[in-house]
This record gives sequence, structure tokens and C-alpha cells, in this order.
Amino acid sequence: MTPAAVLITTLWLTLIIGARYLLIAGGVWWMTWGRARGVGRRLNRERPSRRLIAHEIRFSLLSTPIYAFPAAIALEAWKAGGTRLYVDPAAWPLWWLPVSFLLLLVVQDTHYYWTHRLLHDRRIFRWAHAAHHRARDPSPFASFAFDPAEAVATAWLLPLLTFLIPLNLWMLAVMLAFMTATAVMNHCGWEMWPDRWVRGRIGSQLITATHHSRHHTHMKTNFGLYFRMWDRWCGTDAMPGVGD
Repeated sequence: MTPAAVLITTLWLTLIIGARYLLIAGGVWWMTWGRARGVGRRLNRERPSRRLIAHEIRFSLLSTPIYAFPAAIALEAWKAGGTRLYVDPAAWPLWWLPVSFLLLLVVQDTHYYWTHRLLHDRRIFRWAHAAHHRARDPSPFASFAFDPAEAVATAWLLPLLTFLIPLNLWMLAVMLAFMTATAVMNHCGWEMWPDRWVRGRIGSQLITATHHSRHHTHMKTNFGLYFRMWDRWCGTDAMPGVGD
């Protein structure tokens, strides 16, 4: 692993991460705000402005190399045999694939909940998290609109885990696509899932747009990423009622 190799890998990962973000966010934008009638139930009071979208895209693309750099270190270390990444799914028992996927979600959710609460501390909010809260009514492009400090605080987690536990490379790719899709949907200003599911036995355990939109209007609540467990355990859960 050389500095030049890490730099080159950082550059092409930046392009991939940026393209994935623009493709998924753009697709969800078209499904919701780009059609005469959006998909699901509208949450935003106002249609996101072009100026807001430009702000969100700018900060999202500024964050991409910050996320790409630790990922590049992990990939170059893997090429040199220095991580626990593996390609062949049969290299570990097949049951480990879904278990490791769920484990990553839980670990990432825990890390994000506590980091997110810290970012809302008034002493650091202005320079560490304010870019993400430019508007009460975000657009799908707000999903990765982070200040550099926030990107640095969250970018290292998954690359670090590749050195600690066995993770399949293809499972990681699916997990990252899932992470992007959920982040975009949770910021799109529409609840794309049926309310019956959102408030049902399974959906009520998960964070959807209904839950996360509440965070953008009431910033002392709903800090989780995928699951509502930490919000519930810590008294920060605030799910809007039906019709709110």
C-alpha cells in the first residue's frame, strides 16, 4: 500500500460515491417532486427550492472525498492482505452474510445516534452540523449534505470494521447501496411507505421519512439512523400522530 495508490483509489471512489448519490437522490426526486403527483404522502409544507437543492448537492459532493479516503485505505490494505475482507461468499458460513449485514446496521445505528446527538450540542452545531439543517423541509439531495466535520466523524466507522471482523465485499456493496437509499428516502419530504406499514409491527421499529422529518422540525428528537431503539431508550423518540 503506497500513498499514490491510496490517492488514486480515493479519486475513483469519490466518483463512484458521488455518482451513486446523484443517481439515487435524482431518482427519488423524480418519483416525488418531479411528477405531477408524488409517491406516497407529502410531508414537507413547502416544495424545496432550487437554491436549497444546490446547497444540498454542494455539501454532499464536498463530503464524498472525505468518505472515499478511509474507504480507499481499507481497499488498498485489503489488496495487501491487511484486512478481514473476503470476496468468495463460501469462505465463511453463508448464514454469516445476513448476520454481518444486520450487525453493521446495528453498529452504524448506535454510532450515528450518539454522534448525531453530540453534533446537536449548541457549542459545535454551527460549524459541525448546520449545513444539514439549512431548511426545515429538506429534499432527497439533503441525505448526505454534511459539514466536513460531520463527514469526518462518520466516514471512518465502516472502513475500520473491515480490519476487525470478516466482511464480504459484495455484502458491503449492497449495504452501502441500502444506506444511500434509506438516507435519500428519509429526507425526500414524502412518506413513500404505506402508513399501515410505517405504524405496523415492523415499520414502527424502523426510521422512515415520517420519523426523520420530525427531526428536521423538532431538532431535539429522533437522532437514530435505521432503528428507533436508541431514541426510545433515551427518551428522544417523537413519532408524529396520524394526520400530523
